[in-house]
Amino acid sequence: MDTFQDKVAVVTGAASGIGLAMAKAFASAGANVALADVDVDGLDAAAEQVAASGTSVLTQRCDVRFDTELEALRDRVVAEFGTAHVLCNNAGIGSGGPLDGLTRNDWEWTLGVNLWGVINGISAFLGLLKAQDEGHIVNTASVAGLFGSPFMGPYTASKFAVVGVSEVLHHELAMVGSQVGASVLCPSWVATRIHESERTRPAELANPETPEALSAAAGIRDLINSVVSEGMDPDDVAQLVLDAVLQRRFWILTHDTTAAVVERRTTSILSGEAPPFVMPQ
Repeated sequence: MDTFQDKVAVVTGAASGIGLAMAKAFASAGANVALADVDVDGLDAAAEQVAASGTSVLTQRCDVRFDTELEALRDRVVAEFGTAHVLCNNAGIGSGGPLDGLTRNDWEWTLGVNLWGVINGISAFLGLLKAQDEGHIVNTASVAGLFGSPFMGPYTASKFAVVGVSEVLHHELAMVGSQVGASVLCPSWVATRIHESERTRPAELANPETPEALSAAAGIRDLINSVVSEGMDPDDVAQLVLDAVLQRRFWILTHDTTAAVVERRTTSILSGEAPPFVMPQ
């Protein structure tokens, strides 16, 4: 694929942040775009921005934790656009806290969105892309999928898994000479609303609202907000993604500081030393 003109891009987590930025970038490059998210109001506002480029846009509420919802998204995309060419498994949430203070709900919610969302997206769309032997899948991981940092247990586990699944996808496509490509996006801090993830937590996975729990959640939210607000512009991340798709490049790193940290961690593995203490930068 050497152009996005008249192609079809599908983006989950498209109501805001990196997802919205990618959707706008694909539309500006001439692609028709399908936007999916659990935030229906946000989707409507996002669609107006994306449609400003003059391409066709569809929106669909989609909880990526469930395979049936990704399958329904695929079916609607095919019905309205004929096919899909680029799938961005981008939906994600942030959660954190000390390991001994987390609940099963925290783990199930985070893994459900961040990991199962990617798995369900691949399962729903990969057959379509392989059949036409054209397309690309971009999975949004994080620098937290390349090294571990304290108080980010569920998030780190989910993102390490996304990196691993993405590598498997790349190898399986390459082994059969497929023209379908795969990339994994590993951003560091980006100016998104990830610190507001609790607004999308499903009721069935809510934690008891004790004063202690509310205080801890507020503390984590404020800490993340303090660094996210100074993060990279999502539009800059989106351009890196589009470039990587056209170049069929697997790794998409957004920050210059990432490579050195990965090298330090790799060195510690080879030497048998303890992993370096690093907070995402």
